[in-house]
Order: sequence, then structure tokens, then C-alpha cells
Amino acid sequence: MIAIIDYGMGNLKSVENAFKLLNIETIITSEEKEILNSDGIILPGVGAFPDAMDCIKRNNIDDIIYKAVSMNKPLLGICLGMQLLFESSSEIKETKGLGLIKGHIKKFEVDLKIPHMGWNNLIIKKENMLLSNIKENSYVYFVHSYHAVCEEKYLDAYCKYDLNVPAVVSNGNIFGMQFHPEKSGDVGINMLKNFGEMIK
Repeated sequence: MIAIIDYGMGNLKSVENAFKLLNIETIITSEEKEILNSDGIILPGVGAFPDAMDCIKRNNIDDIIYKAVSMNKPLLGICLGMQLLFESSSEIKETKGLGLIKGHIKKFEVDLKIPHMGWNNLIIKKENMLLSNIKENSYVYFVHSYHAVCEEKYLDAYCKYDLNVPAVVSNGNIFGMQFHPEKSGDVGINMLKNFGEMIK
């Protein structure tokens, strides 16, 4: 069972539907017991970083996530959910994140259209379980105006958008995807399948 965390902001149904295609059981929940009893956790997200962190803290979801991570449960952050895994963001105002991966979220400073929206190819730096059987230069779907800045050791795959944009990150049992796997066709579905295999 995978718990998809409902903290008030996120593409919950589209993520749930992607797992339904894979016949992987999920539950959309904000209940501590259900999250801690799950085999893996999805932290989705759409919107602004400060609003998301306010919702998470108001509902004590941060404490639940820390407990789950300490129990070695795999955690996957998607889009804004990936950004929330980092230490801080400068979106709208300087805001502390969950601090599960060292790094910062900052606005794109490029001579290209912002947001970075549409299909872009993944350049794989190192294998992790999410990237199992994912081919180099596979295309996935992005929608974001802010990007992660982190140490190389956390970076598993990136895309080019004037600069190297972290696309897949990990730190132990913590994983993040900047793109939307549920909108990324077979490549995204296969990555969610890999997450499902991870929790077996």
C-alpha cells in the first residue's frame, strides 16, 4: 500500500489514477496511522512552496513524514513535492523546507521561457531504483519556474534548460522527481512502477 499524502495541495487524483493503471494499491490520506502503516509514501504538489509548507506544518504532516522516513519507508516527492524535500526555497519569500535533502530551491535565471513547461529529455548521471530500465534521453513532462540547486551526490538525472536542472534526486530512502511522471507517458508510468517494485 502506498500512501499519497493529502496536505491540501497536490495532483492527488492523477497520481492515484497512474497507480491504478499499474494495479498498485494506494490511499489518499493525511492520517498519521495510515501513513505510518503504508509501505511507501508519495508527496505530491502543485502551487507555491510557502503555501505548501504552511499546509504541511499546520497539519503536522512534517512530523509524520520524519517518523516515516526514520522507519526507512521509501518517500517520493513529485514536482513541488520534490522541492519540499530540500532545506529551503526563495519562492515568494525565504521559506524552510523539510530538509531531507541538502540544497535550495531558486527561480530560473535563464534566457528561455519561464516556466520551463513541456517535454525535456533526461540525462542520467547515476542509477537509482526509480531509473531502472529507463533509457538515456527519455522524455518526461515538466511544469516549473523554480529549480533545485544541490550537491552532485544527490543528483541522479538532470535535463538541460540553459543550465543543468535536477530532475531526479535521491538521498537514501528519499527520492524526488521534478517532472510529472503521471503526465509523462510510458516513461513516467514505468518510473512509478519502479517505485511500486521498491516497496515490495
